[in-house]
Amino acid sequence: MKPKPILTRRRIGTALLATTLSVFVTVGLIGAVVGVFQRDGVLFEEVVMAEHACADRAFVADREACVRLRIARSRIRGAASR
Repeated sequence: MKPKPILTRRRIGTALLATTLSVFVTVGLIGAVVGVFQRDGVLFEEVVMAEHACADRAFVADREACVRLRIARSRIRGAASR
């Protein structure tokens, strides 16, 4: 005679914890992707053009400052042309 196989039962707390963590991770990832595409209301095309124009900067801080300056200039030109 073979003994009856015993199936392990999952604990409800573990399932709830896993579900909660997966929801937080999902919301965080979606929020990060949305943040990348919105980026302070600047058009992605403007950001790409500014990053290409500032690609010759050696330091990250200099490159970011250059990008911010070019985006600010394009916003001023856009506001002046309206």
